[in-house]
Amino acid sequence: MKAAFRVIATGLALFATQANAQVSDDVVKIGVLNDQSGIYADLSGQGSVVAARMAVEDFGGTVLGKPVEIIFADHQNKPDVGSAIASRWYDVDHVDAVVDVPVSSVALAVQEVARQRKRIVMFSAAGSSDLTGKACSPFGTQWTFDSIALARGTASAVTKSGGDSWFFITADYAFGTAMEADARRYISEAGGKVVGSVRHPQGTADFASFLLQAQNSNAKVIGFANAGNDTINAVKGASEFGIAAGKQKLAAMLIFLSDIHSLGLQLSQGLNLTESFYWDLTPESRAWSKRFGERMGGRMPTMVHAGVYSAVTHYLKAIKAAGTDNAEAVAAKMLETKVSDRILPSAEIRKDGRILRPFYLFEVKAPAESKGPYDYYKLVREIPAEEAIRPLADSPCPMIK
Repeated sequence: MKAAFRVIATGLALFATQANAQVSDDVVKIGVLNDQSGIYADLSGQGSVVAARMAVEDFGGTVLGKPVEIIFADHQNKPDVGSAIASRWYDVDHVDAVVDVPVSSVALAVQEVARQRKRIVMFSAAGSSDLTGKACSPFGTQWTFDSIALARGTASAVTKSGGDSWFFITADYAFGTAMEADARRYISEAGGKVVGSVRHPQGTADFASFLLQAQNSNAKVIGFANAGNDTINAVKGASEFGIAAGKQKLAAMLIFLSDIHSLGLQLSQGLNLTESFYWDLTPESRAWSKRFGERMGGRMPTMVHAGVYSAVTHYLKAIKAAGTDNAEAVAAKMLETKVSDRILPSAEIRKDGRILRPFYLFEVKAPAESKGPYDYYKLVREIPAEEAIRPLADSPCPMIK
């Protein structure tokens, strides 16, 4: 009888040991890696940290009985800095997953680090379609937008409405060039043409020379294939040149709610833009955004912040379903489980890592149409995921060949 008891006790001890080993290092650690002080800090930055912490709190603060910790760092928009932080986090600090990662060149570098370490990375603020294309990874997912979806949403719509000649002012880094390339394709398919383009360095303050080239091109549309403060400065410069009040239309290929807030409706009214989230779309998005705003001094969330919340929520659900924080098991569970987080439409994750969400074409309101701060968009139309996102059959991702 005593021997039987010892066998049972030993078995229980082994079971307890196995249960305790479900979560490595007794904590699930998620790193928010983004721009905390530069030109993308408003659209990402501390707002993404707040969104990640809200996701953890709404999940209950623990998973598999272990605490969930959110840390963050500033990658300074530099690929070498971003990859060094990600390497240290994965190798030394036992970070289980990285999230956000604005600037596509940084994201592509971090994607490779995560691939080599077999660790999870979830992109919310990086838009290069290469992340789920030729640089796809079984451990990487793209949550919020990409250059193809934005190009299809904005470039196609503006071209079909009569803006059939374009000149691009493009940021000289991975996302900008990918955005222009994707836009060129859909402009051509819609019956338009690109008559010229010019590239500018990241962090440009004076767009006068670039705008002069665009103005002299006589293109019907000047497209801004950039983001953050670069887009803000370009739109401001266009206003100073009187371009927006003339015959040429401005189209921002990637612009965020935070950018419109900085610009003001007087400068940005009439702009067409595509986003995957707007705080005032549904009762659920309004309720969540109000909570977010209370923590952010009244600021409403961008689609990047919503994407971070969604990604962290789904990641924690996958750990719970898998019964472990092992990256390979969690990555598999993330793919097979439907994404559902209350603030965004339910979605699936494709095997190339792309989240299949709808997008929305908006027009920025005139000042007289706005009822108050952050009441900036009017919905033109919803774009179904299958219409906005690159078909899987067209993807160069090697995992699907």
